[in-house]
Amino acid sequence: MKSVFKRIAVLAGLVLFLTNCSQSENDGEEVKYLIGVSQANLGEPWRVSMNREIQEEAAKHKEVRVIFTDAAQNSQKQIRDVEKLMNQGIDLLIISPNEAKPLTPIVQTAYRKIPVIVLDREIESTDYTTFIGADNRLIGRMAGQFIEQLLSDKGGEVLEIKGLLDSTPAIDRSEGFRETIAGNAKIHLVGSVTADWLRDKSEDMMKNKLLEWPQVDVVFAHNDPMALGAYKAAESIGRKETKFVGIDGLPGQWGGLQLVKQKVLQATFIYPTGGKESIQSALRILNHEANIPKRVTLSSTKVTGENVNEFVQANGSSK
Repeated sequence: MKSVFKRIAVLAGLVLFLTNCSQSENDGEEVKYLIGVSQANLGEPWRVSMNREIQEEAAKHKEVRVIFTDAAQNSQKQIRDVEKLMNQGIDLLIISPNEAKPLTPIVQTAYRKIPVIVLDREIESTDYTTFIGADNRLIGRMAGQFIEQLLSDKGGEVLEIKGLLDSTPAIDRSEGFRETIAGNAKIHLVGSVTADWLRDKSEDMMKNKLLEWPQVDVVFAHNDPMALGAYKAAESIGRKETKFVGIDGLPGQWGGLQLVKQKVLQATFIYPTGGKESIQSALRILNHEANIPKRVTLSSTKVTGENVNEFVQANGSSK
């Protein structure tokens, strides 16, 4: 399955690259606004989906051209990416920071010159025009509440798989989750691993961790790919009783919606990418509209076996 997943990721990246190239032609229309998008990485399907949403929304506006960069989970590279985008004369920056602390100074520098939209991941400052993202602490609490219900009165042992440690979604999801289960004496958090949002890394690490902790009842992963990796690790060592919960809720063959439908995951929590909203906000800002909000909070929804079919149908995917 690992090689299939990689081929899908490569294909998605190639399609996105070709789409970007075609937009740069701009169909002969005059470009009024040049928007730079600094992406933290394209190793996560969720981020590929974010870029696709940005591209699709921008394509509705012929006066807009979008330039994408990929930091490949390297904060120093992302700093250089932003510098290059600024040198290309962008009118507005959309950035999803790899890590909060290292990216704060370059975002502040950019904000002194042009509008900046911070997307999904926070920085250690409010020196930006608008932040767009979901409430990750709330999502962590929702996951904790679901796991409490899943384990019911008997309780059990839980293992947490974290995303990139210095990224704000990983911090907030973990804190919200831990705050919730801390009040339940029957639930024991036996440990955690950090898999940097990546499915393959999660699978590799969890093969050993599940042997180290043989009584784990539920694995809570900060995204669906890491939850899938943990599931595959459990499958490889014959662990059938452990249950898995993730976050993202993407459609498609390897998305969280299908994983819930196939009963690989007990639940996922839809985590909107904000791609469409970032372009809509960018145009409002660039057109000098009034009342631009400092923060746009996107809502999240719990998806379980009870309601997954309506989400799968809504996204036109039933494979």
